[in-house]
Amino acid sequence: MCGLAGFWRTGVQPDAETLLETMGAALHHRGPDAQGTWLDGEVGIGMVHRRLSIQDLSPAGAQPMVSASGRFVMVFNGEIYNFMDLRRDLDGLGYPFRGHSDTEVMLAAFEHWGLQESLDRFNGMFAIAVLDREERALYLARDRMGEKPLYYGWQGSTFLFGSELKALRRHPDWQGRINQQALPLLLRHNLIPAPHSIHEGIFKLPPASWLRLDLDTPEREPVVDRYWRMASFIGDTWHGDTEQASHRLESLLEEVIRDQMISDVPLGAFLSGGVDSSTVAALMQKHASDPIRTFSIGFDEPGYNEAEHAARVARHLQTDHTELYVSADDALAVIPGLPRIYDEPFADSSQIPTYLVSRMTREHVTVALSGDGGDELFCGYTRYPGMARAWQERWGTSNRLRTLLALLPPALVAPLISTLVPSQWGRGKLAIQRRLGAQRAISSAEDLSEFYRQRVSFWSHPEEALLAADEPQYGLTGALPVELRQDPLKTLMWRDLNWYLPDDILTKVDRAAMACSLETRIPMLDRRIVEFALGLPTALNMSGGTGKQVLRKVLYRHVPRDLIDRPKQGFAVPLGQWLRGPLREWAEPLLDHQRLKEQGYWRPETIRWLWREHQRGREDYSAELWGILMFQAWHDEYSDGNAWQS
Repeated sequence: MCGLAGFWRTGVQPDAETLLETMGAALHHRGPDAQGTWLDGEVGIGMVHRRLSIQDLSPAGAQPMVSASGRFVMVFNGEIYNFMDLRRDLDGLGYPFRGHSDTEVMLAAFEHWGLQESLDRFNGMFAIAVLDREERALYLARDRMGEKPLYYGWQGSTFLFGSELKALRRHPDWQGRINQQALPLLLRHNLIPAPHSIHEGIFKLPPASWLRLDLDTPEREPVVDRYWRMASFIGDTWHGDTEQASHRLESLLEEVIRDQMISDVPLGAFLSGGVDSSTVAALMQKHASDPIRTFSIGFDEPGYNEAEHAARVARHLQTDHTELYVSADDALAVIPGLPRIYDEPFADSSQIPTYLVSRMTREHVTVALSGDGGDELFCGYTRYPGMARAWQERWGTSNRLRTLLALLPPALVAPLISTLVPSQWGRGKLAIQRRLGAQRAISSAEDLSEFYRQRVSFWSHPEEALLAADEPQYGLTGALPVELRQDPLKTLMWRDLNWYLPDDILTKVDRAAMACSLETRIPMLDRRIVEFALGLPTALNMSGGTGKQVLRKVLYRHVPRDLIDRPKQGFAVPLGQWLRGPLREWAEPLLDHQRLKEQGYWRPETIRWLWREHQRGREDYSAELWGILMFQAWHDEYSDGNAWQS
């Protein structure tokens, strides 16, 4: 696991070598073991690489790396798990290997098979920048599911790219104007989904994509295309029963986990005690000669502690388990550093415990396996059946009444509801109006995807808080494969695989772990697992309203059901309580009315009303407020006059 950055511009870049070193220094946390640079002054391109040594710890694995013929130069962040298989194939073709790294194997693959075929052969997580000196083209590529980040874009006459925005900001041509189209997406989902970023002209390369920039025609925009399409594997291609599917899945997972346990440094696993992480830990332990290292954290607040469940699973599996109970003060101390860790506004509050468990884990190991991805691939979220049922029943009697009320003027209906409906007597009229507006957005949805988008939005109407609220396309609004339109559950899973998983879950884990120089690996997102899961009929995964049946059958062979079967808890913090208590003093100046007004993005009256209502305890608006607070904290971090311009 590493970090990369670079630039290209026509003409000579003054002090280019020093500039590359400065950009690399901004990524020290992603690769604390070494730094390397490569510069071609004639072409005008420079690359820098920060190394976290995991495999081939010798200098032979250092980057940037040049291919044997000199044609390709590459910097690479990630791991290619099947590189030994590829190396054997290339050995047979006579490639003269110098070391034992996956980087060298990738370069040899480019020379023998070309970029497109090589990307299709790679099985792993990666973000790549590679210069083809023969074609005079720069290529960027990102792994299939989006585990590793890669930003790119023009700033003036310079093309910049890198693992994180903080490296791009070090370039003197950096402009970094706020992308106001990103703000409604931030309010709606508490994140900024790909391909968008918080800055104008800077984009995230989507998962399973590659980019080509022709260096002889710099006036052209780079071409972005897909090298792997998830839609190729959807459909009910598995024809066995649940038991047979579980045996096939277990065989695939064992194969994947064996591959991902290859490391020249200490390795362990996150363990929450849930289905996904327990399955990964169980199969790791099955193939380990000694007890594996497992890690979890706990909170003393009731309803927020998973550590006790993890400890029971660890005892059954006989892992070498480490847990850390953290106080509210420990968690609150993380918050001032979140803008630096995430580099753009990101407001999934589980980022806090994710960082804490990563920091604790890094004290013991350098690589940790994670159970992420199981919910999206095996229909595990409890919201899926509920959402599909609500869509199918939207024209029922009670829903028709709710829809009718939502279509009436909220200012007229809210007083009636607050007077006539006993359950609403304690709520303010404005709060009821806001709820009616959200219901109107849900009721007007023309298809399940839009229905889902509105149901998972924190702000159904971002224009309530923003002066400009034009929303661009993203993973929840893109075209849906025809094959999915008759399967509501697979539709929801598909949407999350193309949006929530890469833009929330994987972003959260990558930034939190890499801030601690910890490599994370995610077996569920190996292409073998993904392609198998996409072909499973929904009925095999869902039974009695409970998902992940195929995955559960795998786990039950290793861990007793009574240690696993319980309501899904999530990795949450009591954010609503904290904003009324220990975080109130931190948040108040960030939401100051005059400050919000002077920034020129916000409608201060709406935001201040939400803040007051939350403080009174009449409503819990912590999720709506957290996105704004993370933007404001990020704004403070980078508004030094040099980092970006408004």
